[in-house]
Amino acid sequence: MDLKELLTYFNLTRQEAAIYLSLTVNGPMTGYEVAKETGISRSSVYTNLANLVDKGAAYLIEDKAKQYTPAAIDEFCSNKIRELKEIKKQLIENMPQRQEEDGGYITIKGRKNILNKIKNMIKQAEKRIYISSSDDILKTVLPYLEDALARELKVVIITQLPLELNDAVIYQTERKEDQIRLIVDSVEVLTGEIINENNSTCLYSKKENLVNLFKESLRNEIKLIKLTEGDDLE
Repeated sequence: MDLKELLTYFNLTRQEAAIYLSLTVNGPMTGYEVAKETGISRSSVYTNLANLVDKGAAYLIEDKAKQYTPAAIDEFCSNKIRELKEIKKQLIENMPQRQEEDGGYITIKGRKNILNKIKNMIKQAEKRIYISSSDDILKTVLPYLEDALARELKVVIITQLPLELNDAVIYQTERKEDQIRLIVDSVEVLTGEIINENNSTCLYSKKENLVNLFKESLRNEIKLIKLTEGDDLE
């Protein structure tokens, strides 16, 4: 992912991001200089510069000729994150009360959305986590599993990745690439394949029959690799 794309996550358009990067590289510039440097039309440059100032990504230097200078990237990002945290707090405090989930079957599409769901499930776990996944997926969520262990949760991992994780129960075996099965607290399950952003689909549910089905599936997988002594799904 390029820098312009990353900056769009902080509410900049691609043109604004291009101008911000140009200011960062070249230092304070007039609108005319920015247009010459970036190849963006002067009318668009002045609109984008005004937007950058409004968004806190640039400052206006009043001199004989108006110049623009970029805000430091750490300052700009920190301000935006702090603002979003404050907005998040307000939303949580004022959002209408959520109805209880009916325990249906929910399809989640897209690699990023699925990984976010996995991370949130692990983060919100209260008792135990059972995960069977490919190396790539496991590496991505490993910090969240480490945090779960620090919270003294039971963590059972089935993987082909040579892994040393204190206090985790690890069963090592060959895994189908891109596959994920996750059970949290014996009440929610996620399963499917994570391939790439456009070809990833998982099923999420709190249906008791599906949770029990996948608990039994993981029991059998553990039995097949002959490492079930003294351990079973709760």
